[in-house]
Amino acid sequence: MEISDKVIKPDDSKVVGGNTASEGQFPYQISLRNRKNQHFCGGSIINEQWILTAAHCVDGETASSMMVVVGTNHLDHNGTQYDIAKVISHPSYNPLFTINDIALIQTNDTIQFNDRIDIVNLTDTYPQRGSTAILSGWGLTKYPDQSLPNELQFIELRIISNIICRIRLFGFPILSTHVCTLSGRGKGACQGDSGGPLVVNGTQVGIVSWGIPCARGRPDVFTSVVSYREWIMEQINSPI
Repeated sequence: MEISDKVIKPDDSKVVGGNTASEGQFPYQISLRNRKNQHFCGGSIINEQWILTAAHCVDGETASSMMVVVGTNHLDHNGTQYDIAKVISHPSYNPLFTINDIALIQTNDTIQFNDRIDIVNLTDTYPQRGSTAILSGWGLTKYPDQSLPNELQFIELRIISNIICRIRLFGFPILSTHVCTLSGRGKGACQGDSGGPLVVNGTQVGIVSWGIPCARGRPDVFTSVVSYREWIMEQINSPI
């Protein structure tokens, strides 16, 4: 699977050092693709018609320029494609500093659930420091190699405090609306994982936002889901 040019950016966060997921292990995982069927970002199903992703994934895109593929671990086959009705980025998204990096995608048709397609619940609390989190995605498994894995990957990461995150990423803005993970050199997110879900105990706590590419022993930075829970509910007009 060829990678879209959209994700070849030095600051895109983006699974290095991960394992291949089993079928149906992450039924909420989606692949966001352009009209050439090129995967460029991840996302998660939060109800029967809404996808949660990162604002930088949809920046400069339109509903007609993208599609959502669900229900498969493979980039080259299977899965169900949904066209997009609406894209909503956070109104205060700042691409320069990657702040408020969150967006919602509404599918044209209702997503049909089965054993490989389902929602992920969103957290209503901040994740505890030291918690084990799981990141899934089709991001680069080697950097700077530009070839995406065909099979969905996952990795266990450790939640760290934002204080430690600021120290490790000195000079970069780490806010209360961020969640950081760190699991040592050789493990972490990479291009193609952006927009994907970070999950603790089956509940989504973060959205892949950015990092120092890739898996170089520096923290990965995620948009904190709980920080935007009310905004999400307002946009989709539904409890979560």
